[in-house]
Amino acid sequence: MKDAFGMPQSLLVLGGTSEIALATARRLIARRTRTVWLAGRPSPALGAATEQLRALGAEVRTVPFDALDPESHEEALGKVFAEGDIDMVLLAFGVLGDQATDEREPVQAVRVAQTNYTGAVSAGLVCARELQTQGHGSLVVLSSVAGERARRSNFIYGSSKAGLDAFAQGLGDALHGTGVHVMVVRPGFVRSRMTAGLAEAPLATTPEAVATAIETGLRRRSELVWVPGALRVVMAALRHAPRPLFRRLPI
Repeated sequence: MKDAFGMPQSLLVLGGTSEIALATARRLIARRTRTVWLAGRPSPALGAATEQLRALGAEVRTVPFDALDPESHEEALGKVFAEGDIDMVLLAFGVLGDQATDEREPVQAVRVAQTNYTGAVSAGLVCARELQTQGHGSLVVLSSVAGERARRSNFIYGSSKAGLDAFAQGLGDALHGTGVHVMVVRPGFVRSRMTAGLAEAPLATTPEAVATAIETGLRRRSELVWVPGALRVVMAALRHAPRPLFRRLPI
């Protein structure tokens, strides 16, 4: 169960090698979290993440999870919930893709969509059902400002995040009043392995800053969190910019 400050004692991370997810786990362990499940494909990176969090004093376990294999999600994630209540699920997996390559090779574009959207719908619904059954918990979904309005430079990734964002908001409405809290997190450009080599966008942030915002959002039981907060205003303006003007913007 969560403590008096709303901090989870148990955490399930979908996307166990995500830098944002691991920064969040470290922050929560420093507060009150004692049990962490890392769900992801078995790999040296997942093993290293496990040892890193164990060194902070948490009990850390792993579960094989593949976003591209939705038929396995119910069994894999069901095993986690069967071991005990989960206070917080952090849906943190996703791929950026390569816009130029993905436009030329539709199969690659579909892989981005299946990972970021289809896989998230499957895993999100499985976890939502389990959280509802236990009667409490938070589902935190890492979306992106890229989903606010499709841009020429990354519309394949952006469209997948737009779908995820809409799904998560609708799921939050469906779960309202059940004891389950859904929080959508919309970071801007995050300095991480995923964005290495890309030109940095204005208002760039870090995994640690996103983790801080997630903690604050949990305490406030927020439904939507922007990181940094100034992006709320920026994206409101871009969302309503006339299309001919939007096409000329250097974004």
